[in-house]
Amino acid sequence: MTSDSADRTARFGPIGIWSSALHQPAPGEAARVAEAVAELDELGYGTIWVGGSPSVEEAGAVVGATRRIMVATGILSIWQHEAPAVAEQVAAIERTAPGRFVLGLGVSHDALTPRYARPYSTMVAYLDALDAAPEPVPARSRVLAALGPKMLALASERSAGAHPYLVTPEHTARARAALGPDALLAPELGVVLDTDLDRARTTARTMLSFYLGLPNYTDNLLRLGFAEDDFTDGGSVRLLDALFALGDADAVRARVDAYRAAGADHVALQVLHHDPAAGLPRAQWRELAGAFSLSGSA
Repeated sequence: MTSDSADRTARFGPIGIWSSALHQPAPGEAARVAEAVAELDELGYGTIWVGGSPSVEEAGAVVGATRRIMVATGILSIWQHEAPAVAEQVAAIERTAPGRFVLGLGVSHDALTPRYARPYSTMVAYLDALDAAPEPVPARSRVLAALGPKMLALASERSAGAHPYLVTPEHTARARAALGPDALLAPELGVVLDTDLDRARTTARTMLSFYLGLPNYTDNLLRLGFAEDDFTDGGSVRLLDALFALGDADAVRARVDAYRAAGADHVALQVLHHDPAAGLPRAQWRELAGAFSLSGSA
């Protein structure tokens, strides 16, 4: 590990948690979410990624419920939030919790965004607007949800680095080459802690089937050598085993090691459960904290 990589890992931690359940909690659930993120902080995770296209204000609630952990949006859609307002909100968090918030930005998807057009140029303009705000968002305080070469290069030039979603270790190696040695690389990794691998794959398929309808992801997977046949029926076994960590905690550690060996500084774990009504996977978060020997998990 280079000294720059060690610095990035020290800032974000080697392991984080990604969860879309942390934004827009159901009525009456806000206190439970605050309690859960406070526990993630105490368990020793490095970063909480608030998933599901959150706002800065929603991520700010997580910052307010925690003590030392980094909090990031994973990711904020640039189509849903105007840059000047975002910059103002980021500055407000920085005044109350210096150095503990990172703005994760993404272009989302054509199928989800009526205004979707010229995503690369729109991202460049959005970054320009953040730079021009009365209180700019510094490059080191933002990351891009980059998959392809052009967006990865932009992430390296205009932000702290990249937060790719739904990627393999092979993509991580390509992303590291595109980013160069000085940028953060923090991929998300889906995790199913279930030693019944057939059931684990079924759980993963439930999540993956939605994303296989979005060309930004399928185009990236095609570039990695997968075929259209891998996208049918919620994903082939080959695709599932490449994209997810399935099995026990040792299997998850081995998969994380593969991403780290490919060039990741930090891996954001998204824990999936076969029962969607099970709520926040706090028991699994505790188990993984112990498996990775995070400070606070003993």
